Amino acid sequence: MSSTINILKTSRYLRPCIHPSSRSFVHSLPRNFPRIGRFTSEKSFQSTPPTFRDQVARSTEVESFSSRFPRPTIRNQVLFFVGGSLLAYSIAASQTEVDTEYWSKHLASVSHRWTPRPPTTEEMRKAQYLELGKYLQTQVNQLKDTLAEWPLALRNLALSVYVQAAQSYLDAPEGRRLCWLICGVNTAIYLVWKIPRLAPFMTRTFTHHPLSGRSYTLLTSMFSHKSFIHLLANSMALASFGSAATHYFTLEQLKHGEHQQEATAKWHFLAFFISAGLFSVLFPRLVIKNSPAATAISSTAVKTASAAPREILPSLGASGAIYAAVTVSALAFPDAQVSLIFPPFVSIPIQAGVGGLVILDMIGIIRGWRMFDHYAHLGGAAFGAIYYMYGPQWWTFMRGEYQQLHSPTSTS
Repeated sequence: MSSTINILKTSRYLRPCIHPSSRSFVHSLPRNFPRIGRFTSEKSFQSTPPTFRDQVARSTEVESFSSRFPRPTIRNQVLFFVGGSLLAYSIAASQTEVDTEYWSKHLASVSHRWTPRPPTTEEMRKAQYLELGKYLQTQVNQLKDTLAEWPLALRNLALSVYVQAAQSYLDAPEGRRLCWLICGVNTAIYLVWKIPRLAPFMTRTFTHHPLSGRSYTLLTSMFSHKSFIHLLANSMALASFGSAATHYFTLEQLKHGEHQQEATAKWHFLAFFISAGLFSVLFPRLVIKNSPAATAISSTAVKTASAAPREILPSLGASGAIYAAVTVSALAFPDAQVSLIFPPFVSIPIQAGVGGLVILDMIGIIRGWRMFDHYAHLGGAAFGAIYYMYGPQWWTFMRGEYQQLHSPTSTS
């Protein structure tokens, strides 16, 4: 009996060890360890009224990231366009006066025919044509001497190719020769694009990006082409319409008669080409209310991840300057015809073709097409239209200012 009682007592003592009662963590803490609840003030559970500053902060709309990001300014780019254009026309007027003075003195020295009067523009240009023909003939004779040791068949082939190229260059108008030179510069820059190691440098230096903050790319991007099709199309258009625009500048100069003789119009067209290119690249920033940079930044803040913002593409190419030459040609020669280089290969009036291109660019802007820089095209067309109305007067003014600054009466 006593053994049974001892077993019961032992089981009563072991029951808590076998089936321990579940106790909370608070109850398991020693008494000298403070509870978290003891440090909590009862006032913290009561709702305190917000202060006036808190109410103003809650009522004020949260400023977005795009509004806090400074918008890129176009002041430097506008100044670069104005300064670059003035510099281009100043240099063009100076070189035109130098060439005119040289050929006038040259003709007066070789013949007494021009002693009573200075030579006219047409006479100076005929003299330049004859001088160029003599130079090319000299090159042919030197090439014959160089190829004297070649086999007869190869020598005749090389001479034939050179003579045909030289004759084509000689017969080409002055404006077309200049456009071929510009196309050569564009081709050289295109070949540099094909060097992979120079790709970062070319992207930084020969493309214009609104976020870059660089203004000189307004000029360098005009001569940059990454696609061969882009280069080929621009070269064909420039050689055709650039020559027509140069011929128009020559005709406008002839209206001045003996007051302002001009031996060449190539410098005038080169200044026009550079100014038109600068303006066409700058034109999108002038007409868009929000700059492309600010638009892209704001779009990143409001668009969801499923709808990614549109990337800002850098601009490059001479399309804007070529559009200016096309517009001047269309306004100066409204009866001219242009042939399409794609089916149906028909000839259409030049003004109808230019109008169709302008409408196509306007549709591209409305529809959001991004294959071409439609804003730059319209900027070039606008520059060409304005230059047709006021360009000849501006060129006459620049030449007159140069003549006054370098006349004997002003320097004495």
